[in-house]
Amino acid sequence: MYYVNERWLGGMLTNFKTIQSRIERLKKINQMEADGTFEVLPKKEVAKLQKEQEKLEKNLGGIKTMTRIPDAIFVVDPKKERICVAEAHTLGITLIGIGDTNCDPEELDYVIPGNDDAIRAVKLICSKMADAVIEANQGEENTDAQEALAEESAASEAEQEAEGTL
Repeated sequence: MYYVNERWLGGMLTNFKTIQSRIERLKKINQMEADGTFEVLPKKEVAKLQKEQEKLEKNLGGIKTMTRIPDAIFVVDPKKERICVAEAHTLGITLIGIGDTNCDPEELDYVIPGNDDAIRAVKLICSKMADAVIEANQGEENTDAQEALAEESAASEAEQEAEGTL
């Protein structure tokens, strides 16, 4: 499943096209690193690209294979992640979250009462949510991810053929 474990970037869902362009940039930098372009470039430029890569990976690494907006979002701390909650409401996405005493349960579609400040409680609830997702997806194929991988492999094969003919 897709995840965001760093800060939620504003517009991650409502401005998905721009986020997709940044994910493409991350993939391009990863490709440059893999094909040896970094060895040809000056050290200063490589350092700059690696810094950009780290930042993009930190913020977008969990959603880099996401091709469409999700149907549901699980939020650990709705008060802290108010940007995520607002975007989900704007787009009509189902919100599931841990509701602490300082949270408004009206913001969430499905409230899980619990302590969002205790690490053990969050680990327990998140592991049970992950188990439920795995159980629900058991036997189903993730067609979106497979389509994305097929498109990437076709594009890379086309690039390799073009390079071979030049």
